Amino acid sequence: MKTITALVVRTIHFCMRHAWWVIAGSIILALASSWYAARHFSLTTDINQLLSTSSPWRQRELVFEAAFPQYQTIIAVIDAPTVELADEATAALVGRLSQQSDLFRSIEQPQGGPFFAQSGLLFEPLDQLGPQMKAMTQAQRLLQNLASDPSLGGVIRGLQFGVIGVQGGQLNLDDMAWAMTLAANTLDEVNANRPASFSWHALVQGSAPKPNDLRRFLRIRAVLDFSALEPGHKATDAIRRAAEELNFASAYQARVRLTGPVAMADEEFGTIKENAVLNAVVTIAVVLFILWLALRWFRIIFAVFVSLVVGLSLTAAVGMMMVGALNLISVYFAVLFVGLGVDFGIQYSVRYRAERHEVDGLPEALLHAGRRAGAPLTLAALATAAGFLSFLPTEYRGLSELGLIAGVGMLIAFLTSITLLPALLSRFKPRSEPHPLGYAALAPVDRFLERHRTAILIVTALVVAGASPLLFWLRFDFNPIHLRSPKVESVATYIDLQQDPDSNTNDIGAMEPSLAAADEVAAKLRALPQVARVVTLSTFIPDHQDQKLPLIEETANTLHAALYPTKPSQAPTDAQDVGMLNSTVAALNRLAGDGTGPGAQAARRLAAAMTTLAGADPAARQRAEVAFVQPLRTALDDLRNLLKAKGVTRDNLPPELVRQWLTPDGKARLDIAPSGNANDNARMEAFAHAVQTVEHNATEGPISILQARRTVVSAFLEAGIWALLSIAVLLWITLRRIGDVLLTLIPLLVAGLVTLEICVLIGLPLNFANIIALPLLLGVGVAFKIYYIMAWREGQTNLLQSVLTRAVTFSACTTATAFGSLYFSSHPGTSSMGKLLAISLLTTMAAAALFQPILMGKPREKHDVA
Repeated sequence: MKTITALVVRTIHFCMRHAWWVIAGSIILALASSWYAARHFSLTTDINQLLSTSSPWRQRELVFEAAFPQYQTIIAVIDAPTVELADEATAALVGRLSQQSDLFRSIEQPQGGPFFAQSGLLFEPLDQLGPQMKAMTQAQRLLQNLASDPSLGGVIRGLQFGVIGVQGGQLNLDDMAWAMTLAANTLDEVNANRPASFSWHALVQGSAPKPNDLRRFLRIRAVLDFSALEPGHKATDAIRRAAEELNFASAYQARVRLTGPVAMADEEFGTIKENAVLNAVVTIAVVLFILWLALRWFRIIFAVFVSLVVGLSLTAAVGMMMVGALNLISVYFAVLFVGLGVDFGIQYSVRYRAERHEVDGLPEALLHAGRRAGAPLTLAALATAAGFLSFLPTEYRGLSELGLIAGVGMLIAFLTSITLLPALLSRFKPRSEPHPLGYAALAPVDRFLERHRTAILIVTALVVAGASPLLFWLRFDFNPIHLRSPKVESVATYIDLQQDPDSNTNDIGAMEPSLAAADEVAAKLRALPQVARVVTLSTFIPDHQDQKLPLIEETANTLHAALYPTKPSQAPTDAQDVGMLNSTVAALNRLAGDGTGPGAQAARRLAAAMTTLAGADPAARQRAEVAFVQPLRTALDDLRNLLKAKGVTRDNLPPELVRQWLTPDGKARLDIAPSGNANDNARMEAFAHAVQTVEHNATEGPISILQARRTVVSAFLEAGIWALLSIAVLLWITLRRIGDVLLTLIPLLVAGLVTLEICVLIGLPLNFANIIALPLLLGVGVAFKIYYIMAWREGQTNLLQSVLTRAVTFSACTTATAFGSLYFSSHPGTSSMGKLLAISLLTTMAAAALFQPILMGKPREKHDVA
């Protein structure tokens, strides 16, 4: 220790003698470092790069995604009030985006596009297809009327067919209740001059459509720029701009929402940087205020602040040199540097103030401060750096790179504190210190702790040990969605889609050597209760085609003349439309009479709406025609396409569909969907385990999340073990006493246990973001513990009222401010990180200032200390 102290003192003395050269060199170096960091700054937001690619599960995932790249997509979700509008809006958006090949590699329509438009009926169950075809045949006359006269008059005549059927006894008025209700709903919107559209699909279906019937998906592979902070921004902006140019809201009453890995990653970064500037400004202001409380003199505060800024600039430049590009975890090195690096400056400056009170001369006080603080600062810096550098061997690349930058940053912060800071203080010439700096008011507390040392140790041990069973309830929330803000569109949409079984949001993927092998595995997976659906390419080859195709062909032949009229009827005039409206109103009122059934009520309501329309201006009836006829044309075109169904075989499946499920060399993809609540962590874990019992090479979805959890937890355990070992070895080499090493590490372990116990009590689960607080606890905690053990070895007593406690208190406050600023982030993951960091800082400070002095007891005699 004497050698270290002498080296630190000589360094301080040299920097004081050549202060202006040291200051000028530091400023030049800081400016050059700032320029380099700004010039070479790069942040990759690709979360896939946070984990090492060397683990088997990551290699499987990468091979799978390389074979089927549609997993890294933007998912556009189109919602509209009717099936027809949803289809029209989707087709319009696909057409517009397909023209921008520089932004979009491919656009896929799951369960949509020309193939399903023609082959859709073949996927209907055989027992339901027959009745559907029979109902279409029976509606031949209605279809002929609508196809030959697609106008408001034609629609009214279609309604009159139903009225005639009721009058003739072929129909019951209640049988028309649904159709009349739909028509009345549409006319009410038209009469109120609100957007309106009639759904012929809902009419045929006989019930209100389900939410997923009104929703369409597009899987869009975009050109991504990972050198940008938001790699998919250009693509997502182009999609939103296309929807705006197509007048989605007015023309289709539709909205488009974006989700998927790309959109969520972009918006996650947007959430992280939201209010970041304000938080940074407030944090700096609070840190400066704490420095003022600790140091009092502006000249000292300015010197510490300059030293901190120079150290941060150097760390940023060195960090960019070492890792090339920051990631979403290593970018927090700046917060760590401010929170931990300022500790060295505060420790030295507070010690200088204490020495200046004893020795009036400035140079002597600076050198005396170096003699008293040099060894503890050096040991604390080395131990903290060793703790951070212990992250390097782990497979969690994000943490590994953060540890590398932060570890080097701690050494830089230490060096600036014993070089630039003394040089600045020697030239700023702060005033002398008229008063001692300790906390004399805490003397009674010191005496109380000394008198009741044994009892306090026993109670502390009993409380910590008694609360240890709480650790069985410590949870790790592995759901990454819980780390994202549900207020942003992509996350809110994703959560919404989890209720849709067709959204594939939590599906597992697998790849087999051939389609036959994939079908064999699929058969086994379908038998699992945790599996709702398994899809392979064979799923798109309908069954019972030999029975379904004749039914469809017969119906197509029967309806051909009706659907393809050779002589379309002339559209009626507006006056004729008014006449038909009035006559239909009279007929509906006669049929309704005084009836109270659903048919009578619907008839009266429709009659009232038609009366209003007949009395309105021609523009209202034109709006009504658009509301009924535009979706009618779409519905008729859809029906014509469906009746053109042809046999589907593996050979005539669309190439773009085949490529989604087969690689060029024949490897086949399986998509496995979970049953039950897709947002239930326990259910998703059971789903993943069940699938892996059948398909060991399964990947994506819950499997990737669970494997990532194991990797992250293992990385932190590994880093924690290495950190403890490296710190213990360093302490033993320096302190030369196992007992002193234990006196340093035991309070650190106690703080860690108490932190986890508090997490259970307040219901704060560990997650991929806040777990970073635990190794940081080592970095902060070991420095504080070293300060106290070194003071104790020097024979200091009454540590609670000492200058050391003042330095530790204000150092902890600045660290808490830096870390606490994360708590106010709009990003839930970052906020939880700040919360756990604040808790861990509170426990480690209490362990250092209160528990460790009690544990150490009275100092040894000076000659006993090596």
